[in-house]
Amino acid sequence: MKPAKLREQSVEELHLDEAKLKDQIFRLRFQFAIGQVENPMKIRLTRRDLARVQTIISEKVRAAAGRPAGRG
Repeated sequence: MKPAKLREQSVEELHLDEAKLKDQIFRLRFQFAIGQVENPMKIRLTRRDLARVQTIISEKVRAAAGRPAGRG
């Protein structure tokens, strides 16, 4: 997923994407545990996508609250 595309989405849409990615990670980890996963890198890429979505959700929530987008 491209960050620019994610930034165009609303927070509600991002939360839906977040839920889908968490479910996908669960399914991939389960497949990995029983030895059926075709591409183990898919787990890593999906985790990165989830992190991107969560970061953009955080940015949008901070912007809506009027706080600067930095640490703290």
